[in-house]
Amino acid sequence: MTAPHRPDVDQTVVLAEETDLDVLSHVIAKAFVDLAPSRWLITDLGACRRILPGYFRLYLEHAQAVGLACTTPGRTAAALWLPVGEGPVSPPDGYDARLAAATGAWADRFRAFDAALDDHHPTGTAHWHLAILAVHPDQQGQGTGTTLLHSVHERLDHARMPAYLEASSPRARDLYLRHGYTLQPGAPFHLPGGGPPLWPMWRQPRTHGQDPEHHGGSASAERPPGNR
Repeated sequence: MTAPHRPDVDQTVVLAEETDLDVLSHVIAKAFVDLAPSRWLITDLGACRRILPGYFRLYLEHAQAVGLACTTPGRTAAALWLPVGEGPVSPPDGYDARLAAATGAWADRFRAFDAALDDHHPTGTAHWHLAILAVHPDQQGQGTGTTLLHSVHERLDHARMPAYLEASSPRARDLYLRHGYTLQPGAPFHLPGGGPPLWPMWRQPRTHGQDPEHHGGSASAERPPGNR
């Protein structure tokens, strides 16, 4: 099984440290709490606000351990990248027990969410999975998400490595289309029980001489995509 090498990041982006976990888990939660997948996972808004930080901490820890947990110097945003080999994606050790502890009575919804995403995750080609891109609501519309994307895309292009993500809204989908992602066949798929749509998207590495990515930020382009 071939696993992708870990790319470096741009100087304008820093790697999150262990001391950043609490702050960034709350940044992600604030960015995601009103997104349709979050409200499908936890229908009670108060419970959603309480539970999401602990849930996203699981992904921060996993990205720090095996991938890239990128943030800004002010810790106002996060991009979590996970390396994926040629075979099916495996959860981190102890994930199910930790998920149950973090999500309580809503654990079955989170398991169904994970299963739906896993069912549509492409296999057969090593790539990097952008599991989460989130910008604090107060900092959206300033190009922060674009900066986080571009810092890793450049390295992936150099390594000739593709990327994958799931977008949770037309706005997020359109943002990623501007950054070289294309829709996977059959997109979108829906979460179980008539749940909200998710758009699986794939980005082939760019070659020298191709048009550069669009780097302008706008309020509509900087809404977080609501990835896992």
